[in-house]
Amino acid sequence: MARRLRDWDPAIRFSVSATTRAPRPGEVDGQDYHFRSPEAFEAMVAAGEMLEHATVFGNRYGSPRAPVEAAMAAGVDTLFDIDWQGSQQIRDLPQGLDTVSIFILPPSMGELERRLRARGQDSDEVIAGRMEKSLSEVSHWAEYDYVLVNDDPEPCAQRIIAIVTAERIRRKRQPWLGDFVRGLGAERAGQGNAGEGL
Repeated sequence: MARRLRDWDPAIRFSVSATTRAPRPGEVDGQDYHFRSPEAFEAMVAAGEMLEHATVFGNRYGSPRAPVEAAMAAGVDTLFDIDWQGSQQIRDLPQGLDTVSIFILPPSMGELERRLRARGQDSDEVIAGRMEKSLSEVSHWAEYDYVLVNDDPEPCAQRIIAIVTAERIRRKRQPWLGDFVRGLGAERAGQGNAGEGL
């Protein structure tokens, strides 16, 4: 889903998480994740360099603060792929006022397991652990702004695009509208005065 959204709008910046887990085959440091030792990760947390962080499946994950804040200052949307723990932490930050959260559900637990196996990235033991904790993850669905069922990837991606499009044009995200509307009023008042002079 993240790839499809960024294909639609390449300007969207993806927040590359830091993690203490070992790289999977083909993963690139700084592109897929920032791979860090447990000590280096904890040093980042202690220094306030993480927007959010959590332990997931025995490994530490977190979102480095500086790149996200730089993107926000530049007016660039940032996409996070994080679990419910990270979502809760970001929602409680000042930056959380300008976030939109989407929870993506699988069509069934059997299909979730099939997709995990089809990725070919995790051992049977890791997949079993993910499936064991999946119901706990799913239980947080009601904490999100939007909830989608990914029964078919393309329609699901189109719904995500529709959400982003609508959220971008919400009144609060168009601060220029006040000046624009005042300009319309001034334009109308000017037309009225011109008519009186004829």
